[in-house]
Amino acid sequence: MATVLILGFDPYAVPGVDGDAMQAVLDRELARFAEHGIDVATALVAPDDTAEPAVVAALADRDWDVVVIGGGIRKPEPALPFFELVVNLVRRHAPRAALAFNSGIADSLEAARRWLPE
Repeated sequence: MATVLILGFDPYAVPGVDGDAMQAVLDRELARFAEHGIDVATALVAPDDTAEPAVVAALADRDWDVVVIGGGIRKPEPALPFFELVVNLVRRHAPRAALAFNSGIADSLEAARRWLPE
């Protein structure tokens, strides 16, 4: 079974974000992974000093086929240093995993499937 890790910011830890609405979208997306027989896990981190160790722990949890880095980490310019950190953590702690990027939570499956073997 293919394994996918989705890395993103915890919607309840980001000011100005409707955490319940974002969690509902994520829950629907995780159900889509299950429908396709893909083992998926999430690492939702707060934008603070706890993020790096949480990402490292998630990466070390198992061998990942694909790591999807969410748009919340990748898109806002103030998050650029954290995005760079995450990419380098993936390279260091999950070197065999393909990197994938979604445009939003709801297309994480498509992002991962671009890099999963058929």
